[in-house]
Amino acid sequence: MTSGTTERAGDCPAEAIRSGLGIDRVAVVVPAHNEDQHLDRALSALRTAADALQRERPGIQLSITVVLDSCTDRSADIAAGYVASDPRFAAVHVRLGSTGASRAAGVLAAAGLWKGLWAGHVWLANTDADSAVPENWLVRQVELADAGADAVLGSVEPDPAGTDPAILRRWMERHPFREDHPHIYGANFGVRASAYLAAGGFPRMRVHEDRILVENLRKQAYRVLATDTIRVLTSGRTHARAPQGFGAYLRALALELPALDRDSGDL
Repeated sequence: MTSGTTERAGDCPAEAIRSGLGIDRVAVVVPAHNEDQHLDRALSALRTAADALQRERPGIQLSITVVLDSCTDRSADIAAGYVASDPRFAAVHVRLGSTGASRAAGVLAAAGLWKGLWAGHVWLANTDADSAVPENWLVRQVELADAGADAVLGSVEPDPAGTDPAILRRWMERHPFREDHPHIYGANFGVRASAYLAAGGFPRMRVHEDRILVENLRKQAYRVLATDTIRVLTSGRTHARAPQGFGAYLRALALELPALDRDSGDL
C-alpha cells in the first residue's frame, strides 16, 4: 500500500492538539479480512450514514476507506463495486494479518487521499466489515465532536439473526445499553485526528488495539465519551477471527452456559 504521506504518530503540530475546531472532514476506516458474507451490508450501511451526514452538514468532506487485508474471497470485488460507483469510497490492499495494523493503514491511506488530516477539525470514524452502522452514526459523532468530545465510544449489539439465543441473552445481561457505558469496541469508535496522532495511533496488534488507544487518550486527559445513541449491529459468530476478539468473547460466553442451553443452540 502506498499512503502518499510520511506523517506518523508523534508528527502532529502542537497547535493542532485540542484545537476545539468544528469538524469539517470525516474519514471512515473499515478493515476487512475475508468478509464477503458481511461486507456488502457493512458498506451499504456506511453509504446511508454518509448520505445522512452530508444532508445535515453539506460542507463536510468525507471518505470511506476499506482496508483489504490478505483477502482471498470476494471481499475485494465487493469493495471495488462501491469504489466504482461512489467517489467517497476507496480500497487499499495490504498483507498485515493484524486488525490494529489494518486500521492504522486505513488512517494513513485517508491521510494520503487528503494530503494530511491531522488537525483538530478532522474526525476518524472506525467500524468493522462484519458490522452495520445506524443511519445517524456519523451525524451523531460529529455533533459530539463539535460539542467537545475527542473520542466517542459507541455500543454494539450482536445480530440476533446470526447469534445463538442463549449467547445473546447472556451477552445482554452483561452489556446493558446505556449512556456512559464502560465498553470499547473497534466496530464503533470515533476519534479526533489530532488526538489520535498525539496518543500514538492504533498499535500494530491483532487484538485490543482499540483499548490501548483509548487508554492512551485517557492518560493524556482527552475527553472520551461513551454513548448508546449510535448502536452498531455486529456479527454474532463464535468462530473467532482474532484471539481474544469479539467472536472469541462470545465463544467464551457460550462455554459458560449450562450444558442444556449449549445443546439447544448451534454453537
